[in-house]
Amino acid sequence: MRRYELMLVLKPDAPDERASAVIDRTTRYVVAEGGQIVKVAPWGRRRLAYPIDRYREGSYHIVVFESPAEAIAELERSLQITEDVLRYLVTRAIKPVKVRRDAAATDGADPDADLPPAEDEDDEPTGEQIDESESEAAPAAID
Repeated sequence: MRRYELMLVLKPDAPDERASAVIDRTTRYVVAEGGQIVKVAPWGRRRLAYPIDRYREGSYHIVVFESPAEAIAELERSLQITEDVLRYLVTRAIKPVKVRRDAAATDGADPDADLPPAEDEDDEPTGEQIDESESEAAPAAID
């Protein structure tokens, strides 16, 4: 099973009972499909970046769950037809990789073999070098 995060943006004028019913229905569906709920966290009302259906605010909720990949399409379909949901987004959460340094060192293996490469490892010089003494802000005098 994979871990997913569901961000729900509900209508701000929806009563609390209807908002909790949407979240409860979503969590019950995940459990019925063989998944498990990790965390449900309400974020409260926040201003939207742009109006959606004439609403300037939305009630945000986060649901973190583990579920089989086949169940996600049906979950998204049910959220799409729910009236109180303005927007939703289901993303796959990446679990952090845990490496035991002492076990990897005794095996003679590279301790960083399971980790993704760092982004700043591209410090190797390329064929084109930039002279930092001359920049566009202060061009050098032309002879």
